[in-house]
Amino acid sequence: MRAASLSRRTAETDVTVSIDLDGTGKADIATGVGFLDHMLDLFARHALFDVTVKVEGDLHVDQHHTTEDAGIALGQAFAKALGDKRGIARYADIHLPMDETLSRVALDISGRPFLVFRTQFRVEKIGQFDTELVREWFQAFAMNAGITLHVETLYGDNAHHIAESCFKGLARALRGAVAVDAREEGRVPSTKGSL
Repeated sequence: MRAASLSRRTAETDVTVSIDLDGTGKADIATGVGFLDHMLDLFARHALFDVTVKVEGDLHVDQHHTTEDAGIALGQAFAKALGDKRGIARYADIHLPMDETLSRVALDISGRPFLVFRTQFRVEKIGQFDTELVREWFQAFAMNAGITLHVETLYGDNAHHIAESCFKGLARALRGAVAVDAREEGRVPSTKGSL
């Protein structure tokens, strides 16, 4: 079973997460940040991962630590759930439309974390959520999941749609990349023999 749970506690946040890569898209999300809850809920649904994320954070300061630490913990759980990555497709990409917005997400479950994030927001906030935190979450997730991740919004106007296209794009690309390819016959998809 490709699933993992973990807890991460700092002076700023107390995070508990779980992920099942072979789930049905069930989500149980409570971070205290409404917009982040919405993004993680749709992430689980479109990846078909069962995801739980519970965070108690220093929201009296701002939403930064809660958002970043949720990404760190979920990335760590994702990497743990994948194990040695035997038989996975490894690479995936998608163009994800969201009304007037189109974002491209390409990734490699490489064990070499890297993020290219070419997405801009014309406003500083979506409701009470700082738009700069979208990149922070993606950075935290990619570094801790051990994936090479490229996210680019090709065009779009509405900040909510832009963020949503990025999260949904990541979800759909991960769904493809973690899929088991029967032709791999249980091998690690690398000439090195490990990822």
